[in-house]
Amino acid sequence: MSNTASLRPQPAASEHTPLKARNVAFDWADTPLHWIPRDPASTHTINVLHLLLPAGERWFVHVYKQVLPAIRDPQLRADVLGFIGQEAMHSQAHDDVLPHLAAQGLDPTPYTAQVDWFFEKLLGDRTLPPGRAREWWLLERVALIAAIEHYTAFLGDWVLNAEALDARGADPTMLDLLRWHGAEEVEHRSVAFDLFVHLDGGYRRRVRTWATAFSALVFLWQRGVRFFMEHDPTLLDGRARFREFLRGGREGVLPTAGAMARSIPQYLSQAYHPSRHGSTAQAAAYLAGSPAATAAEARTTGGA
Repeated sequence: MSNTASLRPQPAASEHTPLKARNVAFDWADTPLHWIPRDPASTHTINVLHLLLPAGERWFVHVYKQVLPAIRDPQLRADVLGFIGQEAMHSQAHDDVLPHLAAQGLDPTPYTAQVDWFFEKLLGDRTLPPGRAREWWLLERVALIAAIEHYTAFLGDWVLNAEALDARGADPTMLDLLRWHGAEEVEHRSVAFDLFVHLDGGYRRRVRTWATAFSALVFLWQRGVRFFMEHDPTLLDGRARFREFLRGGREGVLPTAGAMARSIPQYLSQAYHPSRHGSTAQAAAYLAGSPAATAAEARTTGGA
């Protein structure tokens, strides 16, 4: 693989922080099905994360383990290893929500089977001869992860600042899961893009894989919302409506369509670097106070 990128966007002033996995655990016993009170549509729009992320982040880890031998920058290698640890923990934490949903009458298995197929089969390893074809497919997937990570960092930054969720009385355990995860997405937001640049960095590949990733995320997300709304046992008219998404954005309990649209030219700018979006200091401040993250730290240091 080439380590000479056709474009080398420069990061903002260094906010580098060593990455570590935090072995968090959450108790879902008191979390209601509609954890944003009186708003099943917004609740289920965010709940799609629990369906997409376990398979997606396991796929990230699988691809990055294949790439590790090609990384020649020691700092980037350390960052990728930290990224792998964090993503594996994210996958497990969201996976643990699924039995809670099933116990409340919303079995996600039919949808998660589709997501597993998407990541494990459609984007999985292929029987290719050693050489350029195999390298091309690996680089395509590295670029896809960089594009997806642009949106996970966008969502992480959004949820850290979504004060409307607190004002609406959203369940504190679910908020801690989302903000712990979001803070770590902001914390490691540059790793996937830096790895892509290190191995390839081609602008045409960046644009092509962004279009693929964005289209897939929109498709899978709307299917996930429809699945949740149609199978929610408490709803008489469980139809997903785009106007509900727009309403959630206006009320601050979901990202706005405008903010999502503005994220597109950010990533497609030739000067783009993830370090210019989001705040490592804000992420670190949340992680320092997160109930789940501080409990994990206490267990690690022997304080609990």
